[in-house]
Amino acid sequence: MPGDQETTVLVVDDEEKLANMFTLWLRGEYDVRTVYEGEAFLAEVDEDVDVVLLDRRMPGYSGDDVLEMLERRDADPAVIVVTAIDPELDVLEMPFDDYLVKPVQHDELVDAIERQMRVREHDADLQRFLRLETKRRVLLAEHREMALSGRSEWESLVEEYDELKDRLQRTVDDFDSVLEAYRSSHRGRA
Repeated sequence: MPGDQETTVLVVDDEEKLANMFTLWLRGEYDVRTVYEGEAFLAEVDEDVDVVLLDRRMPGYSGDDVLEMLERRDADPAVIVVTAIDPELDVLEMPFDDYLVKPVQHDELVDAIERQMRVREHDADLQRFLRLETKRRVLLAEHREMALSGRSEWESLVEEYDELKDRLQRTVDDFDSVLEAYRSSHRGRA
């Protein structure tokens, strides 16, 4: 079973029944905290929180507001937006790590959390690339690529995405050649 009781997940959703359902789904696999508004989030988020499941549409501080405030704090959890709002170009400016459109299932939440925990093990380039990949994926799911082409925000995303993809591929290629050289030099040794 995936999950790690040492991983702390903070559920932030004003729909109390839904937030409580997410909490029940995840409680056996993670240390889960739950709040029902953006303002309560500020009191609950700290350096122990690894992943935030964040709704965008909430009274008071919206999820978008919470994201802005989170950037100014010392805590640096992975943020998975879980919302009924279909993605628009505004997601390009939002600092999230994954974006799930409701309704979501238990396995989708766990998979998203596990992906973020794996990503956290890698360097900043990979984290940035995966954020761009998520934004790219959610926008292409809602809009035709032709409708996005020519938009400066989209073109910037594609350019940075391609540069990071090339850089990461070179890293993988270098890693593979170093690993093969290492294995060749150690063949026959116990």
